[in-house]
Amino acid sequence: QVQLVESGGGLVQPGGSLRLSCAASGSIFSINAMGWYRQAPGKERELVATITSGGGTKYADSVKGRFTISRDNAKNTVYLQMNSLKPDDTAVYYCNADVSNILKITYPVWGQGTQVTVSS
Repeated sequence: QVQLVESGGGLVQPGGSLRLSCAASGSIFSINAMGWYRQAPGKERELVATITSGGGTKYADSVKGRFTISRDNAKNTVYLQMNSLKPDDTAVYYCNADVSNILKITYPVWGQGTQVTVSS
């Protein structure tokens, strides 16, 4: 069984910064893509950013130039550096990973979510 544990959320003023972390643990053979998604009240969950095992990245248009996704493959950890935060960034942020087990079966795993609130 694989678990994703997120940390780093909280309350920040507009224009501020936060760094989210997500560490994977358990029966992991390899981790392919990892990513961050978010869900604001009354809205659907949306992609924020993803990163492949080779370091290729993809961002939602709304966060380009402000957010940076990175990963440490040795630690099975993905990060999301969020700068110039806006009230519209307020949401629960979820970590996601495509994990392969020893049988080479790949399946998605989700974290429990961490709240990010941007408010003065």
